[in-house]
Amino acid sequence: MSYLRSFIPWLVFVAVSTADWRWGAAAALVSAGSQVLQGRRTGSPADLLTVSTAVYFAALTAVAFADPDSPVHPWTAALSLGWLALTAWVSLAIRRPFTLVIAKRTVPSELWEHPLFRRVNVVITAVWAASFTVTAAALAGLREAGAPAGAAVAVQVAGFAIPAVFTARYPARARAKARSGNPVA
Repeated sequence: MSYLRSFIPWLVFVAVSTADWRWGAAAALVSAGSQVLQGRRTGSPADLLTVSTAVYFAALTAVAFADPDSPVHPWTAALSLGWLALTAWVSLAIRRPFTLVIAKRTVPSELWEHPLFRRVNVVITAVWAASFTVTAAALAGLREAGAPAGAAVAVQVAGFAIPAVFTARYPARARAKARSGNPVA
């Protein structure tokens, strides 16, 4: 569950924005900023997901306070997942899967350079990227169709739950396949 820490600003946004999207964005920005500062205090460079999250919420906070009735407001769920998708895909494109930093919190450092560790994180990041992409598109479609808020919540929950379950289960499956001599799938 160490990956949950990386998504705290997003959870803060969801929780606080139910009262007011402006304060939800501001609270998420403070949360993301504190993660960036915490990394600096510990000497850890900020990872792509943390920096991307701070940038997104800085922009969203500026928009929200500049125009509380902004046409962006109804689309924040889809935009948020779209931003996460973009971040995940970019992390793969630059060969720094965002899950590597998260996995290193719980995996011994002697395994960090192992090809299986890297491959597992590429696969897990790809699953998150695909899930964020599909979820963003589904949320945009639901918004366009005027679907009830409950449908959007269900899609968002599934969009995080499915890759979270995959993340929890896949590494053991990949290790078992590697021990049996089969290539990692």
